[in-house]
Amino acid sequence: MKKWIVGLFSLMLPLSVMAAGGNVHLDKANNDLTDQASLQRGAQVFMNYCAGCHSTQYQRYQRVANDIGIPEDLMMENLVFDPNAKIGDLMTNAIPADDAGKWFGTPPPDLTLVARVRGVDWLYTYLRSFYSDPSRPFGVNNITFPNVGMPHVLEGLQGIPEPVFETQVIDGEEHKIVVGTKVSKMGELTTEEYDNTVRDLVNFLEYSGDPVKLERHALGWWVIGFLVIFTIIVVLLKKEYWRDVH
Repeated sequence: MKKWIVGLFSLMLPLSVMAAGGNVHLDKANNDLTDQASLQRGAQVFMNYCAGCHSTQYQRYQRVANDIGIPEDLMMENLVFDPNAKIGDLMTNAIPADDAGKWFGTPPPDLTLVARVRGVDWLYTYLRSFYSDPSRPFGVNNITFPNVGMPHVLEGLQGIPEPVFETQVIDGEEHKIVVGTKVSKMGELTTEEYDNTVRDLVNFLEYSGDPVKLERHALGWWVIGFLVIFTIIVVLLKKEYWRDVH
């Protein structure tokens, strides 16, 4: 029994570490899965900036379109860039895994479940934590994910973030630590607009990881209500039965 418990915790630990994002402070994403406009904007950002490398291969274009309120013809016309794709296809991409491994060091992961594995707050913080670092292959690094192998694909929207350093004493020695970023050259969006865009993207990724979350929560209230009513009926029946016995 003890070995089984230890084994279970050893499996859970990597996921909890990844979701927590180490010792980095995580900003609140404050997602709203009921906001269809946000989900639609998030889908647009994902398909335009992320889908070239990352897939959501456990989702279908048709399911996404129906769930977040996009007409299927508009989905195919504006958000599906593969001319051979059909509305019922899975949302894969055309980048060869071997080539992607050479370009990025490892093939870009599928993002269908990334919000469930990492957590929405981690994603929201991560996408706002890139900074310029000429020593890295793509010229950027990330506070939340140090030495990240991914380029800052949203740089055109955010601008060029420069690192903000703070001197900290570690083991008796002074080290310059990146504690934040400051955009030196603005992109297409203001800081507030960029934060909202990232929130929309994270909102869409949360939906992708659990498309029936809202339905499940709504059903849960009905189940709880049934159990409460059933419990009351059982208690009344018990009293009625035992009244004759006593």
